[in-house]
Amino acid sequence: MPLPESFLEELRARTPLAALVGRRVRLERAGREWKGCCPFHNEKTPSFYVYDDHFHCFGCGAHGDAISYVMQTEGASFPEAVERLAGEAGLEVPRPAPAAAEAERARLALTEVLEAAAASFARRLHTPEGRAALAYLLGRGLTEETIASWSLGWSGEGRGALALELAGRGITPAQLVAAGVMKEGERGAVDFFFNRVMFPIRDGRGRMVSFGGRVLGEGQPKYLNGPETEIFAKRRTLFGLDRARAGVREGGTVIVVEGYLDVISLHGAGFTGAVAPLGTALTEEQLAALWRLAPRPVLCFDADAAGGRACLRAIERALPLLAPERSLEIALLPAGEDPDSLVRARGREGFEAVLAARRPLAEALYDQLRAGQSEDSPEARAGFLARIEQAAGCIADRALSREYLRTLRDRYFASRRGPRGRVADPWRRSAAPAAAARPRPDAAETERERGRVLTALLLACPALAAEVEEELARVRLSAACERLCAAIREWEPAPGMAGSAMLLAHLQARGLGSEAEQIRTMVALPPFGPDSAGLAEARWRWRDIMNQIERAALAVQLGEAQRRAADNPDDAGAWTRLPRLREEMLRAEQEDEPEPGAEARRKR
Repeated sequence: MPLPESFLEELRARTPLAALVGRRVRLERAGREWKGCCPFHNEKTPSFYVYDDHFHCFGCGAHGDAISYVMQTEGASFPEAVERLAGEAGLEVPRPAPAAAEAERARLALTEVLEAAAASFARRLHTPEGRAALAYLLGRGLTEETIASWSLGWSGEGRGALALELAGRGITPAQLVAAGVMKEGERGAVDFFFNRVMFPIRDGRGRMVSFGGRVLGEGQPKYLNGPETEIFAKRRTLFGLDRARAGVREGGTVIVVEGYLDVISLHGAGFTGAVAPLGTALTEEQLAALWRLAPRPVLCFDADAAGGRACLRAIERALPLLAPERSLEIALLPAGEDPDSLVRARGREGFEAVLAARRPLAEALYDQLRAGQSEDSPEARAGFLARIEQAAGCIADRALSREYLRTLRDRYFASRRGPRGRVADPWRRSAAPAAAARPRPDAAETERERGRVLTALLLACPALAAEVEEELARVRLSAACERLCAAIREWEPAPGMAGSAMLLAHLQARGLGSEAEQIRTMVALPPFGPDSAGLAEARWRWRDIMNQIERAALAVQLGEAQRRAADNPDDAGAWTRLPRLREEMLRAEQEDEPEPGAEARRKR
């Protein structure tokens, strides 16, 4: 039942936020506010500010009120956070109507039925009939302590044995049907699970809600979850969520894997934030539960075709829900491995390597969109760009959607550029397929290439030289271009003799004719007329190249700041520079001027 907003406002008003935060964070006065080191990311220079009614970190962007602070720091659900704060504030949480209270009592009764069934299954695992199931679990590398800790068990062969055993505790077949461990048959209630290793499923608060069972032998389905009940819905449940909440509070990474044993093995290896959906693709409700634990959970998939499809489905489901403070990371397992087998074969270090290689969501999305797609025709390339736009358009946050579109398109165009920054010719076939790939040019060579274009522009339109002398001094030029530009700056033509042909004659006389001709050959430019329109076109081309140089320099600075921030989360300088550099990059991209005459051509 939703709580009245008036009650929540009263709860926030009665909860001194600085005192609440001060239990974990050392705060100091900063004018009317308080500041300290952020509890959500490692930092040495305080960037976490606490106000009267909210907190905000200028380093990582964490933001919220007293309720969300308890949820984020303790992994509590909303009702749990409200209950805790209300108890401290001396407030009574509004209770639901009698019908809702009755439903809660019924829920607790079903939980008790499930706990009794779990105890029965666990006991059977250590009887002669459970010998094969116990051998299976021990053979998968689990210890007796782990088996007991997770309350693993054996269903038995069915035939009503569970109902018979629990009848002595006053539990009826009707209750077992309502709890999902029996079902109605033609002759009454029959066991839902038989000949299966049993995995108890708990909600985020550790309460029993259902079971999952793995068949021994060749039966199908291999894994079977209990049916939907009053207290269990697969779409809202994650296996291991209750333990993961505790693990995250101790600094664990939230990791989403596929199966029960994957979760159990990872917890045993120290990855205490591991959870798994129940045999289905991630749902919106499960994603919301993950984001309550961490802003960037890691999805771990097999590196095969099926894993790729699962990865794409998860990304597609997450895209509409993304926000600056909510995203995902993607980790791919080695071929033929799952988390359980990897941990057993290579230990903790093996899975740590998988986590260390995890990728941001945008990068994984690009690879999944491009997988198996041809680019050998204009239609195929246009189709791929359309898929990029469609994927980015799914993101409801408009600012983030634009950033995704820009990032994905930039990566596509970068992948099609040759060694000198030219777009690759899709029709050219290499005469030597096995030849080694040419090394990608560094940033300095790219700038020198653009310097050659600028020099060619001055050769084609000498009238531009007087306007751009100061800008040209900031560009890294090759030795030949330096000599040519110095000669162009020194040239003082007679009135009416300032054309390109006269400039070439001047350079020929200075012994630079062959170098000028080489630049003109390397950089093909259209002729610029002697009128103002020709000068305007040359000026626009100059401005376009200078903008490219500026964006390239900003990209280098941004990349360096991102690396510094990733390598050293305590580097406050890097975290401070990141938003400024992103803003400068966005401003530089938005300052592109339209090509002269483009609007007139478009209208025609």
